[in-house]
Amino acid sequence: MSRNSTNVPHGGRALVIGGSMSGLFAALMLRKAGWEVDVFERVEGELSGRGAGIVAQPELIAALESLALIPRDLGVRVERRRVFDAAGRMILEGECPQVMTAWERVYRFLRDAFPPQHYHRGKTLRSFEDTGASVTAHFTDGSRAEVDLLIGADGLRSTVRQQCLPDSTPRYAGYVAWRALIAESDISSATHRDIFPYMAFCLPPGEQMLGYPVAGPDNDLRPGHLRYNMVWYRPADEATELVDLLTDEDGTMHAISIPPPLIRRKCLEDMRSAARRLLAPQFVEIVNLATQPILQPIYDLESPRMAFGRVALIGDAAFVARPHVGAGVTKAAEDARELVTALQQSDDVERALLRFEESRLCVGGRIIQRARHLGAYLQAGQLTDEERSSSARHSIPEAVMIETATLDFLQA
Repeated sequence: MSRNSTNVPHGGRALVIGGSMSGLFAALMLRKAGWEVDVFERVEGELSGRGAGIVAQPELIAALESLALIPRDLGVRVERRRVFDAAGRMILEGECPQVMTAWERVYRFLRDAFPPQHYHRGKTLRSFEDTGASVTAHFTDGSRAEVDLLIGADGLRSTVRQQCLPDSTPRYAGYVAWRALIAESDISSATHRDIFPYMAFCLPPGEQMLGYPVAGPDNDLRPGHLRYNMVWYRPADEATELVDLLTDEDGTMHAISIPPPLIRRKCLEDMRSAARRLLAPQFVEIVNLATQPILQPIYDLESPRMAFGRVALIGDAAFVARPHVGAGVTKAAEDARELVTALQQSDDVERALLRFEESRLCVGGRIIQRARHLGAYLQAGQLTDEERSSSARHSIPEAVMIETATLDFLQA
């Protein structure tokens, strides 16, 4: 495809690199605003959130509603939170109504709404050039595309960001998360009664276990057919423990993350042994039911810029926050909304992108800082004075229960 006109009033041709949440939000919102949009995703097969559960924040629900995609039941409504000690006694309970959903459920709404003929799988960006009048993307298969606007929505390992900001790289946070989805029907009645209907926590020293219900397979929301989303944060030194966790049975060390089937049996045995020592019995049961857990090293990334001529970064390509804030997908949707709003308010793409950057840089920065404060007490290694202060302030059960996965701080 090619584009010759330099005047793009309220619609032109856009290319989105990355076909996950942020890319699809941007593509759908641009189409609604009158743009022609193609999405290019490097993965050949259908994307998967690898069992990730997410909190459907009000802003995310509003974004779906703006695209007429909100279903009657987006997820599982959870009214209360609970904290348990290592003996399995509930030590704290409070009200916090939220909707819990699964990554796949939201992704499916977006993916099904975007025209399949404009969603290109197995297409890897090699580089791009911005002439000022247009942007040309070059792909590893030798093909190219010339458009008015290029959006980098290609996540943590963004090729677009690497070209725009080669010095901006993910920073390991000092801890990992063990994640899994457990079938509701596999959970004992006692554990189900204690933790399943809630967002529940257990807080061993320097660690955090939490869980909550989400939709079952194929987005099944029938009682008895749901799943329990487990996340266990554990410190892991980058030079030793993380290397060990990311090394498979053949001795190959995987960068950034390791495919779940390649996690060494010893690592799984050590994790389950630690659960028996440290966690409430209800969560020990959940860990033992996780036959193929996912290991997620926790990183964060803060980009100093989001606009580069006719190129913009959105979602995790620009900012990756630790999961404690529960803002990842919501931020992707809000980035897309602000980008399209800026484009609708200007006849000049470059000026519109600068306006978008001005509105979103501060939001991304605040989310990153909040997530770092909430996760400071989980970090391995030496803490700074600021991290020590955050650790003391945000690690107590009352703070964890109130602050996890809420966005009230953005309105403060």
